[in-house]
Amino acid sequence: MTVAPRAEAKRWTDLRKRALSAAVLLPAALACIWFGAESFTAMVALAVAVLTWEWVHLCGRRTRVFPGMAVPLVVFAAGALAVAERALLGLGVLLAGFAATWAGVAARGRRSGIVQPARRLAAGVLYIGLAGLALIELRHDNEAGRGNVLFLFVVVWASDIGAYLAGRAFGGPKLAPAISPNKTWSGALGGLASALVVGGGTALAFTPGASPVAIALVTLVVSIASQAGDLLESAIKRHFKVKDTSSLIPGHGGLLDRLDGVLAAAPVAALLSYLLGQGRPLWGWGL
Repeated sequence: MTVAPRAEAKRWTDLRKRALSAAVLLPAALACIWFGAESFTAMVALAVAVLTWEWVHLCGRRTRVFPGMAVPLVVFAAGALAVAERALLGLGVLLAGFAATWAGVAARGRRSGIVQPARRLAAGVLYIGLAGLALIELRHDNEAGRGNVLFLFVVVWASDIGAYLAGRAFGGPKLAPAISPNKTWSGALGGLASALVVGGGTALAFTPGASPVAIALVTLVVSIASQAGDLLESAIKRHFKVKDTSSLIPGHGGLLDRLDGVLAAAPVAALLSYLLGQGRPLWGWGL
């Protein structure tokens, strides 16, 4: 059956906006990754400020007053500890801040007699904070940080682009229709294939002697985490009954929409890095 020209064109209506946004955002992100931990940390801090603002507003709160202010305060405090090489203490601050925010909003609701969704606001502390800590820890590894963070972002981007192109081109059975009706199995497989090619090439460029099996396994793990993050963000938007988390980026919605894969994949990459030890690439088994 031939697809009507109008229906075919509709598949790609947002491609131009996506391409223009990527042309602006990608060079800036790559420059911050490449030129050092300081510039990258500044980029992460700016991203966290926007992400927490979007999250608090999704919850119907404001970041200028409590309890909405608690989310950015806790996340920035944990990030500052990570910059000071106290990442485990920063993790403890995140966990304590999550519990305190939940308890504080719930107690305030009981006093006012108004039921308040405390868990929603508190969840933002972990959702954004864990990714922020992970990114700072990954880049602050002086020997392997640049390669590991670049690999992470490349795999996430390749997964996203591959899934978009394959899903729009081939369609087919839905991946999780109850969560995101537009995502397909063909898109998921296309994302994995794209990540393997682009991520594998990036890893080999940094370490030509690395094991192809190790590279493929790590790439698949990071890519799957990235796509799971995309689904999680779709579930979050469905929960809040919104199409986009904001209108900050044309063609993409908000920063939460754009960084959903990174928010999920960064903690996974940081855990892999922790297990391997300082100074080693994520795919560096046996090196």
